[in-house]
Amino acid sequence: MAITAQMVKELRESTGAGMMDAKKALTETDGDMEAAVDWLRTKGLAKAAKKADRVAAEGLVGVAVDGGKGVAVEVNSETDFVAKNADFQALVRGITTAALGVSDVEALKAATVDGKPVETVLTEAIAVIGENMTLRRMQVVEGETVVSYVHNAATEGMGKIGVLVALKGADNGIGKQIAMHIAATAPLALSEAQLDPTVVERELAVQTSKALEENAASAKPKPEAVIQNNIIPGRMKKFLSEVTLMGQAFVVNPDLTVEQAAKEAGVEVVGFARVMVGEGIEKEKEDFAAEVAKTRGA
Repeated sequence: MAITAQMVKELRESTGAGMMDAKKALTETDGDMEAAVDWLRTKGLAKAAKKADRVAAEGLVGVAVDGGKGVAVEVNSETDFVAKNADFQALVRGITTAALGVSDVEALKAATVDGKPVETVLTEAIAVIGENMTLRRMQVVEGETVVSYVHNAATEGMGKIGVLVALKGADNGIGKQIAMHIAATAPLALSEAQLDPTVVERELAVQTSKALEENAASAKPKPEAVIQNNIIPGRMKKFLSEVTLMGQAFVVNPDLTVEQAAKEAGVEVVGFARVMVGEGIEKEKEDFAAEVAKTRGA
């Protein structure tokens, strides 16, 4: 596969690797971007890259809580300008409120806002505002107590990142602190038991290759048993503590894990959701010269 300058640029931006290292990684992996990231990490030339950091789309996430149920709804628009529009914000608020009565996004599309199905309300809004809009997804969290938080709020109850935290026990302020922590750290799962096994397998493969390569290059290599029984498990333990909410160091008090902080506050975290605008959506990129040429009919 031909390795283009754009591919090298994208890999460099997502990993922080040098140009020649990025090009070599793509060459070694036949242009497979994810495999190239892993190749660079194996060589110690890049940190773990998150897909969410490499994608973008506009719109808002709305959050709402009613008793022991919380919802987070993402509605996308083409531009950030529309996301600041009062009519669009009212639309998101109405859809989010309707989401409290359903369990998934398909049911939400059929739910009503002011007597009209959400799909119809969206279609009418597109005609009025003049941009394409989509109801992309919703998350539901339930528990004895549910706390919501919006980061980078555009107005009350909606912004670029919406977080829900479900607690067992009465909240005494710890819920919002944990929600803010989630907004900042973006954990992949509540605990190790809930983490996607493929994520763990991929990380284990990277850490195993990296440890073996480092040991082979060392002036004083360690016995393989030490690598397999101590070094690799130690690195995996660190990885799991970084990507699971319960294992993360609590941003409010890094001496405690989130699990310990919740326990001290007399609650148990039983679920969470973090929804960020544009997460997972590949946004078309076009350089300025190409944009100008297009306007001139070139």
